[in-house]
Amino acid sequence: MTQIVQSTLLMSLGLGTMMTFASTHWLLAWMGIEINTLALIPLMVQNPHPRAVEAATKYFFAQTVASALLLFATFSNSYLTGTWNIPLMSHPTPMALCILALAMKVGLAPLHTWLPEVMQALDLRIALILSTWQKLAPLYLMYQIPLTNSNILLTLGLLSIIVGGLGGFNQVQLRKILAYSSIAHLGWMILILSISPPLALLALYTYLLISTSLFLSLMLLRAKHISSLSTSWAKIPTLTAILPFILLSLGGLPPLTGFAPKWLITMELVKEGMTLMALIAILSSLLSLYFYLRLFYTTTLTTPPNNLPGTLPWRFHPQHNTLVPALTITATIALLPLTPTILAYLTW
Repeated sequence: MTQIVQSTLLMSLGLGTMMTFASTHWLLAWMGIEINTLALIPLMVQNPHPRAVEAATKYFFAQTVASALLLFATFSNSYLTGTWNIPLMSHPTPMALCILALAMKVGLAPLHTWLPEVMQALDLRIALILSTWQKLAPLYLMYQIPLTNSNILLTLGLLSIIVGGLGGFNQVQLRKILAYSSIAHLGWMILILSISPPLALLALYTYLLISTSLFLSLMLLRAKHISSLSTSWAKIPTLTAILPFILLSLGGLPPLTGFAPKWLITMELVKEGMTLMALIAILSSLLSLYFYLRLFYTTTLTTPPNNLPGTLPWRFHPQHNTLVPALTITATIALLPLTPTILAYLTW
């Protein structure tokens, strides 16, 4: 794929998301999401491997079903209420169908089954786009829908946290582990979206930051399997020493950045009288923390394999730009003291 074609596709990704952000009309928002989807599929198959083609096909079918359901829901809303305006939706049935269609778009449980299989077959760079940028437009539309009953969001969020925790067990492929991690973190955002949108935005920003730093670190280490982390010390020792802190921040352990949104969301749920739901979400997060600690154990606490010196990976100079990973990793580890300032800015 030439640089011009790749640049055009990346610009289309940005254009589709911005078009959705700027729309209050359902058809224009739907067109923005479709531009996003159609721009990502050629990027998935730029390395024409059979597994990449299979992943692109699965992604296309899942997004097609979700788009058809979303279009049907918006037409139904127009027929029942006479408006295409997103914030003016009032009929409960089209609203529920829109939420389910957007949940399938982002990969919320129980409509998540396509996400781990698709991410497993993708390059880490494209998997980063799929797990971060592609979530923004559907989540924005979910925020715009004026739900009169938030039970559907609470159910989807809680199910996603549980499935994201359970799904990562016994996984050895790093991209599948990151896919289930994405499902669990999306669950936290959706759980609090109808109660406190600024906290949902804080959780989204934190997830984007930590996921970006983790994906960039894995790109530098060229690691796609859990066993490859055990020899990463021979490639970039400094990054291998920092990687466990990124994983623990993704798990939400204090005093790292990832602790802030889970702590604030739990406090807000308890304040709203949803103590049982907060307890289930915290216990389910312990399941996610288990496989983060498993990766932590693999990267730092195990002895390197007893290989001959000639069979160890060579310590090449990184071919990627290391400035962006350095900045994102620093923010991933050390932003917790700035949480009150960030939250005040989001609620302003």
